[in-house]
Amino acid sequence: MGIRFLDHLLIMTHDPEGTRDWFCKNLGFRDGDHPDFGFPVYWLYIGDQAVLHITKARHSAHQNTYMKAPTDKDGEDFSAAGAPGSGRIDHFCLNCDDLKGVIERLSANGVEFSERKAQNSQTYQLFMREPVNGIKIELDFAWQEAVALGRVPGWTTDGKNDKTAAEVEALSRS
Repeated sequence: MGIRFLDHLLIMTHDPEGTRDWFCKNLGFRDGDHPDFGFPVYWLYIGDQAVLHITKARHSAHQNTYMKAPTDKDGEDFSAAGAPGSGRIDHFCLNCDDLKGVIERLSANGVEFSERKAQNSQTYQLFMREPVNGIKIELDFAWQEAVALGRVPGWTTDGKNDKTAAEVEALSRS
């Protein structure tokens, strides 16, 4: 299927700074660079790999919309509650290749997914939710693989995307 490795976990919490500081101080992670998603995040690294992402739960309507999986229903709260102790893993991410094959397989199995691209990122993202436990899954592919297939993300850092693939590509270089 093209899955290569687990890429990262995202923790949505009421206290992103405290969470970041605890993981850095106690487990030796280091805070590092990340794309602009239009809401604050911390990416914690082990060596050169960002393995733990942290953000504030319920930060903004933009964040809620960007993080939503296509089968999430209005009125269902899939975000962390934001109360102390509510930090939860929002999704897990698998680094993948063979975007065409993965999309064909998901589509053949009736799996709904959304396609996304964050600014200044070379990653093309598919998001979905598995229906048994409600776990959100992100599949990351090289941006150039999506470009070669003519894929256009439905969502970008700016929100719902109405740009062409070429316009999104130009933003990636800015």
